[in-house]
Amino acid sequence: MGGLAVVMGLVLVLPFSVKKVEEELEAFLFVMGAAAVTIAGKWSGHLVHEALWEPVKITAAVLLVGFAFRAGRPKVRSVVSWLIKAAGLPAAVMLIVFALGLLSSVITAIIASLVLAEVVTVLRLDRKYEVRVVICACYAIGLGAALTPIGEPLSTIVASKLKGPPHNADFFFLIRLLGLWVVPGVALVSFLAGAKVGHRVAEGASLSEDRAEGARDIALRSFKVYLFVMALVFLGAGLAPLAERTVAAVPSWGLYWINSVSAILDNATLAAAEVVPSMSEGKIVFLLMGLLVSGGMLIPGNIPNIICASKLGIKSKEWAAFAAPLGAVLMLAYFAVLMAAVRQA
Repeated sequence: MGGLAVVMGLVLVLPFSVKKVEEELEAFLFVMGAAAVTIAGKWSGHLVHEALWEPVKITAAVLLVGFAFRAGRPKVRSVVSWLIKAAGLPAAVMLIVFALGLLSSVITAIIASLVLAEVVTVLRLDRKYEVRVVICACYAIGLGAALTPIGEPLSTIVASKLKGPPHNADFFFLIRLLGLWVVPGVALVSFLAGAKVGHRVAEGASLSEDRAEGARDIALRSFKVYLFVMALVFLGAGLAPLAERTVAAVPSWGLYWINSVSAILDNATLAAAEVVPSMSEGKIVFLLMGLLVSGGMLIPGNIPNIICASKLGIKSKEWAAFAAPLGAVLMLAYFAVLMAAVRQA
């Protein structure tokens, strides 16, 4: 237990405090995952097979949809322009954000974020309002991508860890578990995105995408996703004994608020370290919603934030000024509803 606690501490602290670890997160987590499995004595042919197989679906989705988006990228601008003319700017923004939020569970959070960067480049709004639109859309994508195992690494690893008894998670398990909570949240932030969009400005006075992606970028990103999910499989298996004795004993409401650290730590890593099959569905809902909602508050919190902030040049203070208060309100609202409606354990 002591050795696993050290691994857990390193996983939680080093990516946030050491720049090199943050930059090479996939390799670092792979080493930590292998160390945790070794310490726990969990190595087996089944585990290795699972680690090699589980990343395949999300990696294939990222790769194939990535090339499809690259080929159809010029059409995005024409579709967005047509939608603005047909529905008006506020309604168009709401519809786009809502669609990206739900579609992210199919096209992956990564590709949805790249589409968002392209859409924002077309909007040409005042920078302050574009930042708000991006933040709301990243909240929508971060929530929506959790509905299927191919949406993002968090959902991939959770579905993998719960595929056996007693949950027997299949492809639609997360939709059944979280859909009631995720879809209204996506709708709410979509409304906020379009409720106040500002005015159009000249090109160059708004956010714009840094550059288009090449084939090498797409292939490299897909490889990193594969390695990342493989590392999380090892990490989750290795840390399972520690999670069973510590995390599983924390009450549902406590897990919800503890997971607000997802604002600064990768939520997929936290899910790999925390989720264990012995948890009730109610506790898993509290745990995951805490991760998903708080993940939008700061740039490091989830994949959409990181991609869009990087490609559009959004600074950390800009992000936090709007996203942190919004996240705090959403955390409180979700907590009140979950406490009233979800059975705790």
